[in-house]
Amino acid sequence: MSVTALRRTARETLSGLPREFWWLWTSTLVNRLGAFVATFMALYLTLDRGYSASYAGLVASLHGLGGVISSLGGGVMTDRLGRRPTMLIAQVSTALSVALLGFMHDPVAIAGVAFLVGMASNASRPAVQAMMADIVRPEDRVRAFSLNYWAINLGFAVSSMAAGFIAEFSYLAGFLIEAGMTLACAVVVFLKVPESRPQRTAAEKKAADEVGLGTVLRDRRFMSVVGLSFLVAVIFQQGSVGLPVAMGAAGFTPADYGLAVAVNGFLIVALQIPVTRFIEHRDPRRLLVVSSMLAGYGFGLTAFAGSVGVFALTVCVWTLAEIVNAPTQTGLVVRLSPVHGRGRYQGMYTMSWSVAALVAPLMSGFVIDRFGAEWLWGLCAVVGTGAAAGYAALMRTLAADERTANERTADEQEADGRAADGRAKASSGTSATASANPSATASPEAAAKP
Repeated sequence: MSVTALRRTARETLSGLPREFWWLWTSTLVNRLGAFVATFMALYLTLDRGYSASYAGLVASLHGLGGVISSLGGGVMTDRLGRRPTMLIAQVSTALSVALLGFMHDPVAIAGVAFLVGMASNASRPAVQAMMADIVRPEDRVRAFSLNYWAINLGFAVSSMAAGFIAEFSYLAGFLIEAGMTLACAVVVFLKVPESRPQRTAAEKKAADEVGLGTVLRDRRFMSVVGLSFLVAVIFQQGSVGLPVAMGAAGFTPADYGLAVAVNGFLIVALQIPVTRFIEHRDPRRLLVVSSMLAGYGFGLTAFAGSVGVFALTVCVWTLAEIVNAPTQTGLVVRLSPVHGRGRYQGMYTMSWSVAALVAPLMSGFVIDRFGAEWLWGLCAVVGTGAAAGYAALMRTLAADERTANERTADEQEADGRAADGRAKASSGTSATASANPSATASPEAAAKP
């Protein structure tokens, strides 16, 4: 591709988005540049503290449990308090709890504070997603979500490499740096990001009050998406939970893991924008099916890895799945979410990832300790296949529902057209009668004349 073509592609990708989006994008990038703890937490507990893989999985699961609770709470706060206040509360709380975690030594205290970190760090996600849906036009949302995901992974790529080397120097420094970067993110939001919650009429406020978590749970189509998202999330979670534990058990260092997993972030940074342009108008059913299969079998190939280079190659495979899955699935979630309940719907979707963060560490720790890492990677392949089959069935149902809705709309429009034609013909007939028989419309005096 020529330099001119690259410039045109970049201009088309970056243009047309509101200024508020770019400040939100900047806050996301700042936050992810300091995301060290999630990268080295498992290594910190197993290598530095000497705990078992099962205990590391338990702590990660408690972190995920906190995220489950705050996903729903953050969704409700997003609708009630607003997007901006929810983000500020969550980010300040995250900074304080992450700094505190670095000073904990007792295993019970570590587990408890990890739970608080999970609650605080996950509460802002529904607000961020809802704000993006608020401020970006529907036709630009896939592109906006892709750019945000690009920022997340640019920060992740840098922080992953830095985390490996920081961990060899001082784990505490990683905790404190993440706390400082999270506070910087809160400052950006406070100074530059305005509230975006749509202004609502009295009728819309009443409708919004009627949308509770029960409404979301009764939405079977949306909950099917949440369930399938959970399966895919369980697979992707192994990149930060099962993979570092398995590499550590095989004799690799934290820096080795950091280098291997950094491929994920750098590949997303390099490919997310061009791939998004390629898939933007493609069939989402095929994209979700293919990405689920790639995720499952990408991790499945890890069973055959024996060097940092081969681990990096397997990371490439499941990273391609991530690039395709993330914007496609997020766009589907927005499409199925009502505007006045967007926070709650986004919270429920976020919860699928939080529940995965709860289940995946327990699963990986148990399987690695009892059966070995090869069984974990084989299980990932099975789960990916199941998710692909589920997406195929769901998207087929959604397509059928949309066809039915379109046919109903067309029938209603046709009926309205027939009614309009009938009224026009009736009016025309009346006019013709009046012309043929002047007495029908003339005054009584005129009718009396010879």
